[in-house]
Amino acid sequence: MTAALSRILTTLRSGLFGTRANTLVTVATVLLLSQVVPPLVRWAVLDATFGGDAAACTRAGACWAFVAAKLRFILFAFYPPGLQWRPALVILLLAAILVASALPRLWGRPLLVAWPLTILACWLLMQGAFTATPIPSNQWGGLPVTLFVWAVCFAAATPIAVLLALARRSTLGGLRTFSVLYIELMRGTPMVGILYVAMLILPMALPDSLSVDKMLRAIVMVTLFWAAYIAEVIRAGLQAIPPGQSEAATALGLGYWRTQRLVVLPQALRIVIPGMVNLAIGFLLATSLLAVIGIFDLLNAARASAADPNWLGFYNEAYLVVAAVYFVICFGASRYSQWLEGKLAGGRTCPRTA
Repeated sequence: MTAALSRILTTLRSGLFGTRANTLVTVATVLLLSQVVPPLVRWAVLDATFGGDAAACTRAGACWAFVAAKLRFILFAFYPPGLQWRPALVILLLAAILVASALPRLWGRPLLVAWPLTILACWLLMQGAFTATPIPSNQWGGLPVTLFVWAVCFAAATPIAVLLALARRSTLGGLRTFSVLYIELMRGTPMVGILYVAMLILPMALPDSLSVDKMLRAIVMVTLFWAAYIAEVIRAGLQAIPPGQSEAATALGLGYWRTQRLVVLPQALRIVIPGMVNLAIGFLLATSLLAVIGIFDLLNAARASAADPNWLGFYNEAYLVVAAVYFVICFGASRYSQWLEGKLAGGRTCPRTA
């Protein structure tokens, strides 16, 4: 037995059976899994149907034939089948910009320029630009809409949140009061109410000659809503920075904005990485509320797929597909958060002075 394997076994034995409480939890977990796993395997594999039509499926097992038949609808909803390469390309573009944004070595002005260009390209692709017939937003749906709304709103809300957090800590009374009122008003309003404002109130407030697409209205209002939540997380990071940091920067001749940009904000944002990732995951799941204004995100496209008269009632399979997609994104974000914390923590320690 190698030394590495021996250490692994020792760690497992200590973690699973090191104390009486650990032993009880381990035994209870094994008993629970013994009751859950065998029926799940029987339903998902042994009694499952992997081909054919709805008539070939039995309620005793999963109908993966339904997933094969409706996967495109789950992913792209009502988007015209002949043009579904467009939302597929949108998914790839959004994935690429998110991955690029996750790499610290790519942080800089080129990335800031790439974000609006990517968003514009995704919007034009979804609209069916350069085709004979434009694609209205009523036909958008599925995974591209979920990722697009999530990425655009979170990216746009973050700089607004930074300004709100700085304003709430400002010594200017009027600016601080405005920030407090805005944040508390948004945090005290349900997201469903914000979406109804985007759908019903905002069009009445605009001139009759100005017609704004409901998708764009939803993105604007959701961005303003999310900014309030992100602002409070960033404010917590700002409050964790000792005042001596700003005082030292001022003594060196740095102005307020340079102090915030070069000294305070980099440290504050590093501190709030777990909170920001937690908010991002919560916001991703909250995109399912877009259904209240008639926008089919991934979850609602899956629900609609199981309402097809030819494949009626296979909700479990549809929701499992959606759960798998959400899990991959959320678990990846969680692991990235841990990696980024470790990477940025490498520069925290300062050399000791004699």
